Amino acid sequence: MQGVGFRHSVRSVARFYNIKGFTRNEPDGSVYIEAEGEDENIRKFSDWCRKGPDGGRVDELIISEGNNRGFERFEIRFIQT
Repeated sequence: MQGVGFRHSVRSVARFYNIKGFTRNEPDGSVYIEAEGEDENIRKFSDWCRKGPDGGRVDELIISEGNNRGFERFEIRFIQT
């Protein structure tokens, strides 16, 4: 779900839980997130992502594990066109 400041809310919550990574809007209207952090913080962050910010709507949350990429902070990224 894009809009309602979703990416900015994701970034704020990620920083609160000391999550590193990024978020970006996808051309299909979805929001993509890569996140790294302590297991408990990732769980809390994921729980928040399931419902999103006030005024937002999350239709589906797909989680997959990947390799640690060593992000230094959490940021908003933009698709290169």
